[in-house]
Amino acid sequence: MSETRSIELHSLDSSLEEIQSLAQEVIDLSKELDLDVDLETAVLCVKHLLYVNQVNEYMNLTRIQDIHDALVLHIVDSLALSRDLPIEPEFFLDIGTGGGFPGIPLALYTGSEGVLLDSVGKKINAVNAFIEELGIDGVSGVHDRCESYALQMSGKFDLVVARAVGQMNLIIEYGAPFLEEDGYLVVAKANPSQEELSFAHKTAQICGLELLGNDSFELPCGLGHREVFIFQRVLPSKVKLPRAVGLAKKQPLV
Repeated sequence: MSETRSIELHSLDSSLEEIQSLAQEVIDLSKELDLDVDLETAVLCVKHLLYVNQVNEYMNLTRIQDIHDALVLHIVDSLALSRDLPIEPEFFLDIGTGGGFPGIPLALYTGSEGVLLDSVGKKINAVNAFIEELGIDGVSGVHDRCESYALQMSGKFDLVVARAVGQMNLIIEYGAPFLEEDGYLVVAKANPSQEELSFAHKTAQICGLELLGNDSFELPCGLGHREVFIFQRVLPSKVKLPRAVGLAKKQPLV
């Protein structure tokens, strides 16, 4: 799959002093969630966000206009997933990365290699431009659908993450085939309903995943509630995965 949209990043308007001030804000906000973020990582995360805002002038990557809200809702919310990582990932997959969240902040924070996947080609073009500009090694954006990408990358990742990209039962079905044996799927949600949780639990059983636990916390500045669920691949799937493109939505497993 390919979409040709040239992404040209320009010098950031913010001064180094302004960027470092925003980075310090990220560090302080992260401490509220017991995360220790160093200045270099925070600066790169802020630069990523500023590039997202730059591209957002002609491409829809974010609806968040206030920079201070964005520090929480994009950067800190992404970094918060690291609170729940059962391992230090060697090779992770970010499903539905959009403008590079949570994949780029997680890569910067953990130093892990990874793939940022999205079905919208122009977004992946932007993500790869961000990765190149920030000088992040071992991380790349891929334009593809989960089902077709899983055909070539089955069992290749020790960690799959997904943040605000759809119903949990769909995320579980999409993520399961990518996991190596004993690999982990980490899913972040806002306020999932009991019905969504029930469907997710049943889908996980079919796909060979076990729910290890979940983490509940409030984002800083009163900007929302988060539920993070940690699944592990413990058995082979009871159905052949991946299924055909679109089948997960049209004919859910439960």
